[in-house]
Amino acid sequence: MTDTAAQTQLLQPHDKDLGGGFKVRRLLPAAQRRSVGPFVFFDHFGPATEQPGMEHDVRPHPHIGLSTVTYLFEGAMMHRDSLGSVQEILPGAINWMTAGRGIVHSERKPERLKADTYVNHGLQLWAALPQAHEEAEPSFEHTPASAIPEVVEQGAAVRVLVGEAFDQRSPVKTLSQTIYLDIALPAGGRFELPALAPELAVYVVDADASVNGESIPAHTMAVLPDGQGAVLTSGTAARLMVIGGEPLDGPRYITWNFVSSRRERILEAGSDWAAQRMGHVPGETEFIPLPGKPFGVREPDVGTTPV
Repeated sequence: MTDTAAQTQLLQPHDKDLGGGFKVRRLLPAAQRRSVGPFVFFDHFGPATEQPGMEHDVRPHPHIGLSTVTYLFEGAMMHRDSLGSVQEILPGAINWMTAGRGIVHSERKPERLKADTYVNHGLQLWAALPQAHEEAEPSFEHTPASAIPEVVEQGAAVRVLVGEAFDQRSPVKTLSQTIYLDIALPAGGRFELPALAPELAVYVVDADASVNGESIPAHTMAVLPDGQGAVLTSGTAARLMVIGGEPLDGPRYITWNFVSSRRERILEAGSDWAAQRMGHVPGETEFIPLPGKPFGVREPDVGTTPV
């Protein structure tokens, strides 16, 4: 094991039930690592078989101070928000919703698939907004799979979902340096990942791989030493996700679906949601109520904790 590998920080997933038996593997935030670049939240869901009659819809809920980033490997989801956006999310596309001062959205099974059996599998990330933009106007941007640049690099297929790498630039707009890559490493492949940003992590999606010679099991995140890249290898074909960017410009508090550099702003957002002052998704009457009494007393990995 090299000295670089010895410094690699490994994060194991924690299973979370989002309701109705729909479980996710949560990697960020973790007790030992709260963020990687701007990313403060990382959920891996599925593969999960959706059947007729199953309801894993996520009812309308609010966000502040962050951008949600949805990416599917398989399946489909219908996004609706309080701006009036209606967008079906399909595999390979990037859905980037900036909450800013506040937005409400839902994620549901598309009507066209209500009677079908299919598999849902993907990632949900949150990127904390720079402090200067935490109260920006909310916005929504959908980038279809066809617009995401892809290149064969060192024998691996690399999709540049967000940011710039290997002479490719994603069209997805961000407010701080952000890296998000999807790497399909072939069996026996070797890939030299350069230091694309001050903070980087590699998530192993579906098969064991190695980072700088250190074995990394599937569903594990390897956070690289600051300012360093890594050599990625795998005996079998493996899908690897790379996330990162410049470090956060100060600590962030996270409670429920809210992110802010100011704890009092979190509490204000909670009051606004409880009073239904944060907007509504057109055509939808359901909503997820504010959790916890008193608000802010949550389990350690998602509580009102600076990251």
